[in-house]
Amino acid sequence: MNRLHEQGWLARFEDAGALLMAVRELRGRGYTQLEAYTPYPVEGLAQALGPMRNRIPLLVLLGGLAGGFGTLLLEWYASVIDYPINVGGRPNASWPAFIPAALEMTILFAAVFGIVGMFFANGLPRLHHPLFDVPCFEAASRDGFFVWLRADDPCFDPALAHDDLARLAPLAIDRVGP
Repeated sequence: MNRLHEQGWLARFEDAGALLMAVRELRGRGYTQLEAYTPYPVEGLAQALGPMRNRIPLLVLLGGLAGGFGTLLLEWYASVIDYPINVGGRPNASWPAFIPAALEMTILFAAVFGIVGMFFANGLPRLHHPLFDVPCFEAASRDGFFVWLRADDPCFDPALAHDDLARLAPLAIDRVGP
């Protein structure tokens, strides 16, 4: 099983300024699959890493539409096709009566799709990540500034990527993954 998104090079830098400069330099060289790890938020780092594709809003919209229209269809089928009942001369497909349940199901399905999508997008549940095998990575929560150049980047070549990182004068460069 080939998991390129779990491989690559991890470089440690001395401070936030060096990390930010390294990320900008790597982005300038065409690398797009970069991840940065710092003990505190670094201003400008998110912009330097570039935009990330977020499909959660689309998933929430699709979940809401599926829940709402699915409920309307179910109510219409039950009232018109499966078991029509004449109550006070009202039409069988009385859509105003269908709205409250459809609204509730729209909200429920949108929330469930959003939560499940978030878990999948974050790769959860996951008990172990290949970065945990890098000896110095535990410093990322204390005083370490790291950039991970992932192997699933279109520009990634192991030797060239290592040389590109080495030119940025990191404190250490470690291989991530097998």
